[in-house]
Amino acid sequence: MEIASKYEHVIAPPGRFPTINWRELWGYRDLFLVLAWRDIAIRYKQTALGFLWALFQPFVTMVVFTFIFNTMAAIDPGDGTPYPIFVYVGLLLWQYFSNTLTNAANSMVQNAGLIQKVYFPRLIIPATAATTGLVDFALASLILAGMTFYYRWMPHLMGLLMLPVLLLTAVLAALGFGLFTAAVNVKYRDIRHAVPFIVQVMMFITPVVYPASMLDKIPLAKTLMIWLNPVSGVITNARAGILGGSPVDWSILATSLAMSFVFFIFGLYYFRKAESYFADLV
Repeated sequence: MEIASKYEHVIAPPGRFPTINWRELWGYRDLFLVLAWRDIAIRYKQTALGFLWALFQPFVTMVVFTFIFNTMAAIDPGDGTPYPIFVYVGLLLWQYFSNTLTNAANSMVQNAGLIQKVYFPRLIIPATAATTGLVDFALASLILAGMTFYYRWMPHLMGLLMLPVLLLTAVLAALGFGLFTAAVNVKYRDIRHAVPFIVQVMMFITPVVYPASMLDKIPLAKTLMIWLNPVSGVITNARAGILGGSPVDWSILATSLAMSFVFFIFGLYYFRKAESYFADLV
């Protein structure tokens, strides 16, 4: 009897205000690592370039964007920063956010077989999308290091010190939107079609290819972008901190972090509330 009670595991529905059971998540850490490694391995399995795709995609996108928006449209950072470096910093963070959001949105449906067969904290599945995205981010950062050497543009220490806060803000924002869309996608499969469209539109209302200063003449648009799109503040301050062409705006960074936390709490609340019907609908 004593042995049985020692290994007893009670599965209870989330309360009125769902929270993260950190102790339970820690108990399933091995499953989290296995799923994260599986996602990384599957992504590059049977590909000729393998992990080089993580370098190739953002680099080619940077070249195309430089030709279209800098050479043809004459968009300039306005602070003396070489445009290829300027746009690449934005692409690094934007692609992390967009890929994490897209992968998290589809994660529950893609793992339907696992969800229906065995119990584990469902939060693990979309969380792996945020973790595996950091691997691609780290690999793609090697291109940025090479570009700074090529252009003789020394990265500032402030940007490197700010990096944990910038990544935390991006992770919270991506997971917040990802948890919400993952839960909705279980019930309404329109999400898998809507998310790529939304991500594409969001990229052009985020200062990825242009400096945020271009919106100074439209104060309302800039305010909405800061409050409703935390990635904007992340990209703007990443450029300021790493490239040093403009001062870091701590108020915008604090706003972005706060809004990312709000989106994460909302996404987590909705996800946990919807957990009860996941196994029935996926």
